[in-house]
Amino acid sequence: MGTQRTISDIRTATPNSVGDGFIGLNAFHPQGSRPFNPFLLLDHHGPMQVKPSNRPKGVDQHPHRGFETVTIVYEGALEHRDSAGNYGKLFAGDVQWMTAASGIIHEEKHEKEFSRQGGQLDFVQLWVNLPAKDKKSPPKYQDIAASKIQTATLSNGGKLRVIAGELAGLHGPASTFSPIVVADLTLTNGQSETLTIPNDYSLMVYVLSGSANLNGESIDRGQIALTNTDGATITLSTSTDAKLLILAGEPIHEPLAVYGPFVMNTREEILEAFEDFQNGRMGVLN
Repeated sequence: MGTQRTISDIRTATPNSVGDGFIGLNAFHPQGSRPFNPFLLLDHHGPMQVKPSNRPKGVDQHPHRGFETVTIVYEGALEHRDSAGNYGKLFAGDVQWMTAASGIIHEEKHEKEFSRQGGQLDFVQLWVNLPAKDKKSPPKYQDIAASKIQTATLSNGGKLRVIAGELAGLHGPASTFSPIVVADLTLTNGQSETLTIPNDYSLMVYVLSGSANLNGESIDRGQIALTNTDGATITLSTSTDAKLLILAGEPIHEPLAVYGPFVMNTREEILEAFEDFQNGRMGVLN
């Protein structure tokens, strides 16, 4: 089974809004400290009530370079388009994995029909860092339908769904540039599960809903627990129903230069990104 990891920190996400249509919490961001390495950002938008509108709200077109954005929809629907010609609609359970890499312009908004009808929206967006050697690779887009994501019903109830990497014998469909695990776990009342993660991976657990116990420590909705790299296992239990997001990965031990939507390794690369964006070298979104 292996040694259980100890917890290094528990943090509470702070209120956050993005654009004119995404309201929720920010658990961490790239301008902060780096214990979340190789992850850069976690925004949890929702659950929020979207009022009916003929004009879909969200985030208008904006650039990214040097990392990947991962959007996991739990309720509601989103719509994406970008300057590389990719277009997608995401519904409950779907995941969008966009590799900005050398540069892309995209927009994310409420899906048109969902916007017209209104309803509850709940989704997470992650930013995942890229190794320096891959930051200038061509942009890529993975549209991952819920039906493509391996899900296991656990012996004590609840479900484990693996989006990227390998966990508990399940393999996620997402293609990644460095070894990571992205999974969500639903626990039912009184359930306990022990999971094994490689010793050298950073590991954190974010509570999407409900509350849970991680290796003896209580964590509630909107909190994220970070673990030390001193073991291979974590045990999660709950006395209520809970939904958790598990993030783990091999840290990328390289310098970071961050400014807004650009995450590179040096200040010079940030200036180059601004220049490329301003001169249209990241493409155009009409």
